[in-house]
Amino acid sequence: MSDFSSKLLENAVNEFARLPGIGKKTALRLVLHLLKKDFSVSDALGNAIIKMRSDIVFCSKCHNISDTEVCEICSNPSREQTLICVVEDIRDVMAIENTGQFKGLYHILGGVISPMDGIGPNDLNIDSLLKRISNETIYELIMALPTTIEGDTTCFYIYKRLQGYEVNISTIARGVSIGDDLEYTDEVTLGRSIINRVPYEGDAKI
Repeated sequence: MSDFSSKLLENAVNEFARLPGIGKKTALRLVLHLLKKDFSVSDALGNAIIKMRSDIVFCSKCHNISDTEVCEICSNPSREQTLICVVEDIRDVMAIENTGQFKGLYHILGGVISPMDGIGPNDLNIDSLLKRISNETIYELIMALPTTIEGDTTCFYIYKRLQGYEVNISTIARGVSIGDDLEYTDEVTLGRSIINRVPYEGDAKI
């Protein structure tokens, strides 16, 4: 027998509980909070989620989340168009932007090479990165991937694929601790790591 007096309430709680980090108790608290509020609050939340899911696109150049075909960063003429920062995912873009220290463009790989998880080079946005370098005037690539074995492996793979291209490759300084994800690094440390970046020498350990 269900603990809920309403099937509609139970269904709402179950849907909230599908979200990462949200357990059944937290889901119930959120649903009850919405029930106490005016209907317009739930209506606005529901519409925002539906519109986000249906209308959001990924930038055709860097794969960032965008409302238009080309995101605001890529289309901003004040950004340094010859400098690309290569990151694992969208959260890394947000973390780096919060530092206020980087004025170039981005390229989101959508993950890192991880054979254990069944993720290979063809599963990432690497070919589109090579296409950008071939078609655009790119002076430098900053490899800002996680300081993990998977991140280092991905750096090395991209480095090998870029042999023959006239582009400088650098990596963020080791102010970011080994094994850290960029999104969890404080803004000051991350900002300094980008400013103090060093040339990438092709060593798999960086």
